[in-house]
Amino acid sequence: MNIEQQINALRNELREHNYNYYVLDNPTISDFDFDKKLEQLQQLELAHPQFFDPNSPTQRVGGEVTKNFKTVRHEFRMYSLDNSYSKEELAEWENRVRKIVDGQLEYTCELKYDGASISLTYENGKLVQALTRGDGFQGDDVTANVKTIKSVPLQLKGDYPSKFEIRGEIVLPFEGFEKMNRERLELGEEAYRNPRNTASGSLKLQDSAEVAKRPLECLLYSLKGNNLDVRTQFESLVKAREWGFKVPPEAMLCKDMDAVLEYVNYWDTARHDLPYETDGVVIKVNDLQQQEELGYTAKAPRWAIAYKFKAETALTTLHKITYQVGRTGAITPVANLEPVELAGTIVKRASLHNADQIEKLDIREGDRVFVEKGGEIIPKIIGVELSSRLSGSKPTEYITHCPECGTTLERKVGEAQHYCPNDKGCPPQIIGRIQHFISRKAMDVEGLGGETVALLVNNGLISNYADLYTLEMSQILPLERMAEKSAENLIRGIEESKKIPFDRVLFALGIRYVGETVAKKLAKHFKTLDALMEATIEDLTHVDEIGERIAESVVEFFNSEDNRDIVSKLRSHGVQLEISAELLAGQTEKLAGNTFVVSGVFTSVTRDDLKKLIERNGGKVSGSISGKTGFVVAGENMGPSKRTKAESLGIPIISEDDFMQMIS
Repeated sequence: MNIEQQINALRNELREHNYNYYVLDNPTISDFDFDKKLEQLQQLELAHPQFFDPNSPTQRVGGEVTKNFKTVRHEFRMYSLDNSYSKEELAEWENRVRKIVDGQLEYTCELKYDGASISLTYENGKLVQALTRGDGFQGDDVTANVKTIKSVPLQLKGDYPSKFEIRGEIVLPFEGFEKMNRERLELGEEAYRNPRNTASGSLKLQDSAEVAKRPLECLLYSLKGNNLDVRTQFESLVKAREWGFKVPPEAMLCKDMDAVLEYVNYWDTARHDLPYETDGVVIKVNDLQQQEELGYTAKAPRWAIAYKFKAETALTTLHKITYQVGRTGAITPVANLEPVELAGTIVKRASLHNADQIEKLDIREGDRVFVEKGGEIIPKIIGVELSSRLSGSKPTEYITHCPECGTTLERKVGEAQHYCPNDKGCPPQIIGRIQHFISRKAMDVEGLGGETVALLVNNGLISNYADLYTLEMSQILPLERMAEKSAENLIRGIEESKKIPFDRVLFALGIRYVGETVAKKLAKHFKTLDALMEATIEDLTHVDEIGERIAESVVEFFNSEDNRDIVSKLRSHGVQLEISAELLAGQTEKLAGNTFVVSGVFTSVTRDDLKKLIERNGGKVSGSISGKTGFVVAGENMGPSKRTKAESLGIPIISEDDFMQMIS
């Protein structure tokens, strides 16, 4: 056996031992013998650097230092999950699913682990990239750090696809977390608060050797890619295990919703015996073709839902109610609490939502209150322990003036929140609008964070987001904590933002009720900001899914001379205020006025590409057949009930080729 063969044989043997120990939890060699073989491999690799392999078992010790984590766009978007909190909500979800897909429904149930989401990319069986979730569209490249996690295979085994992604959670088991904290306390350092935040923070440590010291694990649950040769979610979990991934064995195939509820009820109690943090169950439609047919909303897959276990509650004292002002002027009351531990974190503040909620619960300063931490980032107060209320306590009187600028608050008919109308002079609104403008999903200005925005506003350098494009190095350098490199990055980030496409610029403007999805619809329909600025309420309500409330908000925004002036400045600085020529070149109105339902499996294009073609040619895609449906595009295995319904309503059923002829 020559040197290269010796090295490869040792690598394969160590990979198998690593898999047995960290994935199967069934070691077949002592730690001492493993370390000896690893040492032998290290010596051979050092002596023969021509055989270096970045995925060798010796590379797990880390040592690579990353000062700035590169932001990379996800090939397949990482969606969030819709949450449910009751059996009734699960039943409603199933009813929505049944309206869209035909045939028998089966479900894969998996425990929802509370960790840091990760997406791993493999090519030819080797780990080539690990990305954090980020905002779902793009994440940070943490490959060097993830390679140190022993349960992440660097080289796959078996019959794996040539290229694919697999998603999961980086978690910190309770045992490892407690050991870390014991060591920190012995060194006189402060203990970590909870496993989830510690796991998430570990991924962004600059020195991968430090990450290697932490007992992190990676639990995988979702394959993404093309031509993966799997038909169901449960089959994908079985395949992933065969390739070497640590897939939690608690996943179960459930034949119906009754079986799902049994699973949920069992794990609501049994989860306390698990070695990791869990906060619910993820229920997925098992059939991948049905998943494809169900598709996605703007934020989440329609084919999956999370059932969240009952939130933890704690009893504490409400010391004071303060009020925050958002970028739209919305006032949010906040309860400042006696610090209390809840779900692994120390809670000091809780949301009170609005004046109606305060009145409904009769919440008062000095009360003992029940705090809940469920699916929300900020805990909320769910009740008051009236028996311990102080004598002489008086009902809370909601503020009448803005706590930041003193302007009289307004509350529109039918709305729960109060608003400060002083949008041009109220500091949190000015800062908040600019922070929204630069955010990742909007203009994504690298090198500019929320604190720096506040610094720029408070120093009088900017008063609106158009002012960003007039900033110069000489103005920025004198600011606190602003070095030359930071200033250069900020200026470069602002310049790069001029390339951001029109729909994201429209979202960045911060028009009330115009989120990402609405901005895309408006950009696609009007194509230029000039056309949108001149649109009437009637013009706007003719756009698909744009209601009167959104239309009124858009018209009100552009009726403001100040806003028009800001838009004019953005135009003069070269910000994209119309759809690019390349995108326009691929758009037609051939299908305008027609609604399509897509069902079945297609050969020349994927279902997603077919939907994009419909929208690119002016048509609308719907998930279910109704009297408003114009055509059903049918592929192989079209659902029989869909066909029956289309025929009963006299809706034309066309083939993939027929559709291609329509747009050719």
